[in-house]
Amino acid sequence: MQVKTGVIVYVLGKESLDDTIDFEEAGKKLKIKADRVEVVSSMEGDFDVMYAWWLLTVKGMKRIICMIAEVVNGSELKLTGRELRLCGG
Repeated sequence: MQVKTGVIVYVLGKESLDDTIDFEEAGKKLKIKADRVEVVSSMEGDFDVMYAWWLLTVKGMKRIICMIAEVVNGSELKLTGRELRLCGG
């Protein structure tokens, strides 16, 4: 049985965000291999890492990793290479 993997992309950084950035679309462009991907930002308020972790857990993800990303060019995301494993086997 294959373990389902979920990824949280946590957006950090100092570059100012374009007001029209679509985090879901920007996350898809990263082409992360996972069963589900949730993108969160410290600037978004209500939708944070803990809520994304809960959502992925409810959706059946047994392995959840948090990848750190930063905004480049005002509307694109770039992974920093830093990862945190949040749960699972």
